[in-house]
Amino acid sequence: MAIALPSFEDVRDALLRDVRAQLVDADVSVDSDWYVRAAAVASAITGLYQHQAWIARQILPDTADTEYLERWASLFGLQRLPASSATGTLRITGLAGSVIAAGLEVQTAAGTRYLLTAGGTIGGGGTIDVPIEAVAAGAAGNLSGAATLTISAPPAGVQVNALLVADLTGGADIELDAAMLARLLRRIQNPPHGGAAHDYQAWAFEVPGVAGAWVLPLRRGIGSVDVAIMAVGGLPSPSLVADAQAYIDARRPVTADCIVIAPAAVPVAVTAALVLSGTTLITATAQINQALAEYFAALPPGGTVVRTRIAALIADTAGVTDFTLTAPAANVTTLANSVSVQIPTLGTVTIT
Repeated sequence: MAIALPSFEDVRDALLRDVRAQLVDADVSVDSDWYVRAAAVASAITGLYQHQAWIARQILPDTADTEYLERWASLFGLQRLPASSATGTLRITGLAGSVIAAGLEVQTAAGTRYLLTAGGTIGGGGTIDVPIEAVAAGAAGNLSGAATLTISAPPAGVQVNALLVADLTGGADIELDAAMLARLLRRIQNPPHGGAAHDYQAWAFEVPGVAGAWVLPLRRGIGSVDVAIMAVGGLPSPSLVADAQAYIDARRPVTADCIVIAPAAVPVAVTAALVLSGTTLITATAQINQALAEYFAALPPGGTVVRTRIAALIADTAGVTDFTLTAPAANVTTLANSVSVQIPTLGTVTIT
């Protein structure tokens, strides 16, 4: 049974009652000496109660403060994940034969800087695809869509503008307490088991930049263990897949045939017309986008997008009194078999 800690006023008044019980004629009014003494003692006692309550919160990891959460995690060999840099692919256009050197800097219109991690020579088609990585680690480096980046100092024969052809993903800020706690609880609830499915999932989540991990045992036959991962910001880049593969290979049983894969995205567009009351379209749209993002982030490879679930998310939005959901028109199913591993992702959201 939880103990209800008394407030400062409760402790002070209890002390004053004790004084009156012992000294019937004692003056315990607000300006009295006894009142001042009781208030001082009550303040000290209340502080002790608060300190005891703080200590009690550190006993269990799900209520512990940052310092003690990290200490809890260290007991299980877990460390806070560092920030990671976003990676993607850039298409550079120029004259055939023009040489592109690794380390060339490009940037967005907002000034986010990236470096080419490999160079090459522009082919006869007039383009070359090269990998790039954000200069600064963190989620701010993630970028999706057909964005145009500017080459800071383009070499001779190379155009200044370049097109992003593979989303910049995998950029993650330093791990938050909530994410660290989730990994710790997963470790406590699913202790290492010599290469069980949850071991592979735990290993994948220990790679900076990995936002989702699902284990597909026996997908390619006896002895195979496939791990599908998603990055912070979307599909994982080849470099993040390679990092996860190397990390798991160093820990998996030597007899296991494990590959880390990037699932194929199946974008699902959402289109809805709202009837609002007491809110604005901008506010409602932001809330719906957030709810949809959380829903899709929890869907696994081979998962099904349930249309009525999307409708429920919209209906639960504050200020939405009615709506018409035109897309998706039905449930959207994806595959996770020996031929294909697909994952549903949030496509274009159109709210009117």
